[in-house]
Amino acid sequence: MALRRGLRRTLAATALACSVTLLAGCGLESGGALPLSVLPGSIQPVPELEGVKITVGSKDFTEQVILGYIIEFALSAAGADVRDLTNIQGSNSTRDAQLDGQIDVTYEYTGTGWINYLGNETPVPDPVAQFEAVRDEDLERNAMVWVEPAPMNNTYALAMNRQTAEQTGITTLSQYADLVNRDPAAATTCVETEFNVRQDGFPGLAATYGFDPARANRQILQTGIIYQATADGTQCKFGEVFTTDGRIIALDLVLLEDDRQFFPKYNPAITMRKDFADAHPQVAEVMAPISDALTNEEVTEMNRLVDVEGQEPADVARNWLADKGFVTLP
Repeated sequence: MALRRGLRRTLAATALACSVTLLAGCGLESGGALPLSVLPGSIQPVPELEGVKITVGSKDFTEQVILGYIIEFALSAAGADVRDLTNIQGSNSTRDAQLDGQIDVTYEYTGTGWINYLGNETPVPDPVAQFEAVRDEDLERNAMVWVEPAPMNNTYALAMNRQTAEQTGITTLSQYADLVNRDPAAATTCVETEFNVRQDGFPGLAATYGFDPARANRQILQTGIIYQATADGTQCKFGEVFTTDGRIIALDLVLLEDDRQFFPKYNPAITMRKDFADAHPQVAEVMAPISDALTNEEVTEMNRLVDVEGQEPADVARNWLADKGFVTLP
C-alpha cells in the first residue's frame, strides 16, 4: 500500500506540473533529491565525477523506476550530485526530455529505440546485432550514445492462466491467431494503450501472425490491472505482459511462445547525449559492471518485490546494489 500511495503522489505531482508548465516541458527541468543515501562499495569515488550535476530519468513503470534508482545510487556512490527524475509518463516523454537536455542518463531498451524512436518496422532477431544497429543509427541521427546493454530482455508477450491454457491447448502465438480468426469471442485480450497502437505491439503482432486486429476482442486496461485480470480469466482470456514482470510467477501465468520471433529484443542499455557522454566518460565505466549483473532473474525478482510484496522501488534498488557489493549502506 505504501508503494501505491507513493506512486500515486508522484504521478499526481507530475500531472499537476505538466498541466501548469506544459509549454516548458512539463516541469522536468530540475528533478528532486535522492530519497535515500548510499556509501561507496566496489564503486569508489571518481574524482572526475565529484560534484558533477547529473539528472537521471526513467519511465513510469516498476522496472524502469527501479533501473533509474540503480543509476542514481551508483553515480551518487561515485561522487556525483544526482537529481531524480524517475517516473516520467510514457516512452516518448522520457525520450524528449533526454533529447532536450532535461535528463542526462537513463536505461533505454534496444527494441524501443529501434522501433519507436528510429521508426524501423522490422526488429533484428539477434540481440547483439539489434544493439549495434540502434547504437549506430541513433548516434548518427540524434547524437545519442548507447553503452553495452544488460543481458536481461524485457520483451512483450501474451499470457494466459493455467485454466485457459488447459482448455484451449494453446501454447504459441500462431495458435492464438488461429483462435482469433476462428472464434474472436474466445480470445478476449487485454492490452494497455501504448501496446494497442505501437508497431512493435498489437498491430504488428496481427500483421505478422495473419489475423485482423479489428476481429480481436480487446479490452484496454492499465498495465498493472492486466496481470490480475488475466489470472482471473473472466475479463481477459489473454493479456499483454512484460517477460521480466514478477507477477507472472506470482500469479502462475503461462506465456505464449513467440514462434515467429515477432517481438523485438528489449535489452536495457545506458543512454546519454553525445555531449554529455564525451564530457563524462566515467559514467559508462561506473555503470558497466552493474549492467552486466542485470539478468532476467535478478530483475524479475526486483520487480516481484515491488509489485507483489509492495516494497518501495528505491529500497529495492539500493538493497540490490548493496547485496552485490556495489555500494554500502549508511
